[in-house]
Amino acid sequence: MIPTLALATAGCLWGTGFFFGKIALLEMPVTTMVLYRFTFACLGLVAVLLWRRPNLRAIEWAWVWVAAVLGVPVQYLVQFQGLSLTTVSHASLMVGTLPILLAIASTLFSGERLDSYGWLALACATLGSGLIALSGRSALGAGGSLAGDLLVVLSMCAAIAWIMISKNLMRRHSALMVTALVFSLGTSLLAIIVLAAVGLPSLHYSRRAWTAVAEQGLLATACTTVLWNWGLKQVPASEAGVFVNLEPLVGAILGVFWLHEKLGPSALVGGALIIAGAGYFSSRPMSNDGPETPTCARLNAPRGRGGQ
Repeated sequence: MIPTLALATAGCLWGTGFFFGKIALLEMPVTTMVLYRFTFACLGLVAVLLWRRPNLRAIEWAWVWVAAVLGVPVQYLVQFQGLSLTTVSHASLMVGTLPILLAIASTLFSGERLDSYGWLALACATLGSGLIALSGRSALGAGGSLAGDLLVVLSMCAAIAWIMISKNLMRRHSALMVTALVFSLGTSLLAIIVLAAVGLPSLHYSRRAWTAVAEQGLLATACTTVLWNWGLKQVPASEAGVFVNLEPLVGAILGVFWLHEKLGPSALVGGALIIAGAGYFSSRPMSNDGPETPTCARLNAPRGRGGQ
């Protein structure tokens, strides 16, 4: 019961990432908001590196740096630039494509095979993404945007590369240690990018903005990582993967009911198709290599993640 509650809590907290991100973006530029988010996340994860020192080979350090580049500055700058152009509900539903994209990557690069039901779920999810994007195009007054939706999906491609690299690293090392190391290095790189691009970020924001960005870092990033990894040790990966689908669901609900965003009929149908497809890929039986996939699929989170 408690492990299941931990996984469900992690899924719900991931779903708050875009919601609080949208609040922070009312005052902060994208680069500043992402930098502060991961600064708070690193404060929550630094104890992991003090407790479990990394002992990596030279080639593994190289892959850690690649994962850090893709997993933090590339993924999140692109993702939240997309969020600034679209709505929380649209962005959250687009993040639901992650399990589907991960299945494609596993098929292409890890030799896993999709059965007929898998291809059907993939087709449904692809159709769903198109319906949401086109719905945003016709609802610009509500804040939806085709460009924003596509940027969120593009950020998922960076997330997939980060996940596949992390998956290999976690075969030999602690998942929490790898995540903390990637986040720390990625945040350092992000700080360099922000300082070079816009200079020293401002500290003069309202309490509301600081609360929103702190929630993203401490709860939607650091806390979810700990809860997810602990719960995954107690629950089979094929069952735990189902809780990934809480993120787009919670994010869409927050966008509609708290931010008063509107989802048209085609967006609702598209969201249902994406969540259904993600549910299939998250709960299907895994191959011998497969159980690691859900573990890595949602360490950030975001992704989100809001990953997240």
